[in-house]
Amino acid sequence: MTLSNLLRTLGTNRRDGRNLTHDEAYRAFTAIFVGSESDIAVGAFLTAMRWKGVTIEELVGFAQAARDQARIPCQGMEGLVAVCPPHDGSDTVPPLEVASCLIAAGAGARVLLITDQGLPPRRGVTAACALQELGGGLTWDPTEAEDWICKSRFAAIAAPGMLPGLMNLRKVRGELGVRTPLFTVEKLIAPSSAAVVVGAQEGAVLGTAVEVMVGLGHPRGIALQGLEGGVVPSVRRRTRGIEMTDSSQVPLTVEPMDFGLASSTEPDLPMYGPPDEGKGSGDNPLLIQAAGETVLKVLAGVEGPARNATLLGAAVMLKASGRVPTLAEGVDAAITSLDSGEAHRILKSVTDLG
Repeated sequence: MTLSNLLRTLGTNRRDGRNLTHDEAYRAFTAIFVGSESDIAVGAFLTAMRWKGVTIEELVGFAQAARDQARIPCQGMEGLVAVCPPHDGSDTVPPLEVASCLIAAGAGARVLLITDQGLPPRRGVTAACALQELGGGLTWDPTEAEDWICKSRFAAIAAPGMLPGLMNLRKVRGELGVRTPLFTVEKLIAPSSAAVVVGAQEGAVLGTAVEVMVGLGHPRGIALQGLEGGVVPSVRRRTRGIEMTDSSQVPLTVEPMDFGLASSTEPDLPMYGPPDEGKGSGDNPLLIQAAGETVLKVLAGVEGPARNATLLGAAVMLKASGRVPTLAEGVDAAITSLDSGEAHRILKSVTDLG
């Protein structure tokens, strides 16, 4: 079944079309990732899916197709939490998930950070950008990522290293200029045996994110509407999320005041003029440098909004992994990891390995 057949199934409007079945969604994204469809067909299909709206069944089918085409590390690894922030990055907030992951690893969790470098349409600053600025800690090799976690409890992997088909889609995504289901699917290329922390955009999408996590077989996880749709909570206001375990789905609220981590300002990146046409914040070397410096300052214990937000992010990861039963205990464990220098030691370890 080709994408053109599925476009006829979707119809030209909501009245004469229907949603895809799981099998149809699976076959569509399999064809996309193996490269058997033209850029025009792929662009038309992704645009149609965006304007129709994607169902949970479709997202599970899309994500399962991606996983079956990928080389995913750490499947079956005990105590692993996969951290899945947006791959198009941020324009205003530094990628503090890097420091949160290192702190969570310093507190005893095994952490796999799945990232990429500033994808279109935003082309923002990502964890991959910050890690490259720090001199290492990012790999494209799934075998190497697994080795790093075994040795240091932390690894960051570029998503195209697991699924090379993602590289072939960058041109189409850039020309479309809007977010498509790929934005969600690429965040879900994670081992199904792992706990997951997934960033979600504002709006009524938290429940969808959790249902997709369940459909993909994850034992536990947290979907969080963090800063700019990421996995790091706000320090100015409460952050909403949903926690999923084998037996339940419950609302999760991260209130920074409860932990003495509230701030009047959010952590931010320096302001520069608008990027050149076709480029984004992630193409600005000064912003990438600032992102790396912010991570280092947090790991050095510098007080401020960035430290506070990072600690909250680490607490969420520790709770998702099951290492702590409450966010309060997660914050305590994160502070110990940071103040002891263990998080910084892990960064040095993976940098040396890379």
